[in-house]
Amino acid sequence: MGKLKVFTSESVSEGHPDKLADQVSDALLDECLRQDRMARVAIETFLTRGLAVVAGEVTVDGYVDVARIVRETINEVGYTDTALGFDGDTCGVMVAIQEQSPDIAVGVDTGGAGDQGMMFGMATNETEELMPLTLSISHALTRRQAEVRRKHPSFGLRPDAKSQVSVYYEGNTPKRIDTIVLSTQHSPNLSHDNVVQLVKEQIINPVLKDYEKYIDGEIKFHINPTGIFTIGGPQGDTGLTGRKIIVDTYGGMCPHGGGAFSGKDPTKVDRSAAYMARHVAKCVVAAGLADKCQVALAYAIGVAQPVSVNVETFGTEKVDPDAIADKVMKAFDMSPKGIIELLNLREPQYKETARNGHFGNPAFPWESTANAERLK
Repeated sequence: MGKLKVFTSESVSEGHPDKLADQVSDALLDECLRQDRMARVAIETFLTRGLAVVAGEVTVDGYVDVARIVRETINEVGYTDTALGFDGDTCGVMVAIQEQSPDIAVGVDTGGAGDQGMMFGMATNETEELMPLTLSISHALTRRQAEVRRKHPSFGLRPDAKSQVSVYYEGNTPKRIDTIVLSTQHSPNLSHDNVVQLVKEQIINPVLKDYEKYIDGEIKFHINPTGIFTIGGPQGDTGLTGRKIIVDTYGGMCPHGGGAFSGKDPTKVDRSAAYMARHVAKCVVAAGLADKCQVALAYAIGVAQPVSVNVETFGTEKVDPDAIADKVMKAFDMSPKGIIELLNLREPQYKETARNGHFGNPAFPWESTANAERLK
């Protein structure tokens, strides 16, 4: 047996203030795209106690009722009463939106990238969805927390929650779950013992049933380790779009260029090229060319084709790695226009990406592996 190492990833629930901000930004993007498929959107959302601030640049042929979308999104997540710390119906909504800069538009209108920067995507065969195991379990826990909270309001769980999972790896292979951390906002009526029992029985145990092969020995659990978590959401912590970029991507197993996704239309390569990098990496693994693949892209503002494309397979390749890179370059158009067309990115579909990660959900078009045939 090789040397074991522990790797950790985290996730946050849809009620976490940063994730709520992401959902507001993407809900507004979706509405802009419903009005105008060619809309240019770059929206940031800031949330604090009793206040939502939306700012950014939007050019759209249509009318978007910003305050209505903001309030509906906040209510949908579950912040419907000031007793919960936030209320979509009564919070203040401030809007500071202007048109996209013509200096940016001149490069994008000709098919160029909307900004410079680096974007990364990866895929690994350690899970069915070709995502890192640590992040898949972390997302499953926060997803389950939201499901239980919605289905059983009498349990006293509230929208804000975080999860974290540590797994022992041998090389690139996950071996066993070592530690699970889950903190959830809850009603003041619940004791710490009540919360621990509820989380273990209703959230953690059902999720672990899907990962039984990674249970080998005793798992360490930390459930609401501070002992109390009644104040949450924007009342407990300011929320800001784009502050959970590692949760949104690969849980730290893949580099990140630093650009956030939510609130940005697909001409912004921060988003669209990151989706393309994931799509290509997933197709490489699905085609059986490697067990693990990372694709790195870089762009210059106003320039259509990437300035660099790098394919890394970490020694897991089944064929010559140079041949994989050649296949990728011949099979895929990496220009913003080519990416948008291939992945159908002008459709309003983005609010769901802001809930439990932008990758791993088979409903997203960039998760399809149909194009793996191009690499064979």
